[in-house]
Amino acid sequence: MTPATMRRLSRIFALPGLLLAAAISTGSATAQNLFEPVIKVNDQAVTRYEIEQRARMLTLFRAPGNPAQLAREQLIEDRLKLDAADAAGLVLEEPDIEAGMEEFAARADLTAEELIRALEGAGVAEQTFRAFVRSGVTWRELIRARFIPRISVSESDLERARDAVSGQSGVRVLMSEIILPVTTPAQAEAAQARAARLSEIDTVAEFSSAARQYSASGTRNRGGRLDWMPITQLPASLRPIVLGLAPGEVSDPLSTGNAIALFQLREIEETEVPEPEYEAIEYAAYYIDGGRSEQALARAARVRAEVDTCDDLYGVAKDQPPEVLDRGARKPEEIPTDIAFELSKLDPGEISTTLTRAQGETLVLLMLCGRTAALDGEGPTDEDLTNFIRNQRLDSFGEGYLEQLRAEARIVEKE
Repeated sequence: MTPATMRRLSRIFALPGLLLAAAISTGSATAQNLFEPVIKVNDQAVTRYEIEQRARMLTLFRAPGNPAQLAREQLIEDRLKLDAADAAGLVLEEPDIEAGMEEFAARADLTAEELIRALEGAGVAEQTFRAFVRSGVTWRELIRARFIPRISVSESDLERARDAVSGQSGVRVLMSEIILPVTTPAQAEAAQARAARLSEIDTVAEFSSAARQYSASGTRNRGGRLDWMPITQLPASLRPIVLGLAPGEVSDPLSTGNAIALFQLREIEETEVPEPEYEAIEYAAYYIDGGRSEQALARAARVRAEVDTCDDLYGVAKDQPPEVLDRGARKPEEIPTDIAFELSKLDPGEISTTLTRAQGETLVLLMLCGRTAALDGEGPTDEDLTNFIRNQRLDSFGEGYLEQLRAEARIVEKE
């Protein structure tokens, strides 16, 4: 599987994306017990083979969390979802599954055939992917059929949504961060295990201490503490995660490309001054060979001392290959997640040297040039807002229904 395909596969699990690079060691099962049932869900079995296959696929997708544990949880839920669909008389036809596979693959800019070929090249059977999609599509249709009649969106619902997106009030957050670098599979496995432990922290002091010890971010000497930040300055995919935290709570581990990130919410407040959404972010990335070596960091420090604006980087990159400097203005949704988050912490003219590329071999000197606020009147339509509210409520109903199914089920797991 080529690196380009891997990068495209990793888009599939974009939380609106924030991703987690995960590594897995599933062990080698012997031929005798490969198809041994290791989980019973009511009268249905989940085999060791299914778990290993799902875990391998989730690893390729860089799904959040521990792949082996996540595979077990997903396969249990798959059985519950399909049982519920059968009980409701819902059976999808093969064209529906094929359409779901195409839709899923399109998230990585691939066709279903291309994605299947890539997965098979990495040891994941087509049937594993097909079963994964079948469960998801079936559950989506079941939830729509079961709960859409119960959902109505009132004018007051729309009014609140319009106020939220039109800047009638602002929200700003005070956060801390821990950034764990990930450049190799071995490092990914260790970072994932550490991130899982750190996500259990529940005090600001303990998180601050961990940031000083483990974080690769420039905020480590401040205990990972960030300044007050408008929520609109964060990448769109990170906003619901941060807003879903209570003060003192730590996020689940999240991937930002070449690192695993954890965020702790310290405070949140509503402001009377509306914060703008941004139409474009202009930034420059200057690439330095050597990763986070002393020589590369020293070179970055010299560049930092020499430049005041993004234009100054043209002089720094003079007589070097053109690919060492990348400058441009992009829509927020077009910016890679790790770069977008680093830029959210910067004012124009400020520099970050937290990120790397090429498996840690290249240091990224990132400079924010400026932000262009979106013009008024370009927000979502009432139809967009209605669909958003309806989908949120469907998700909530679906989660509650799944918890009910789990509570009523007989689930027996082997060690």
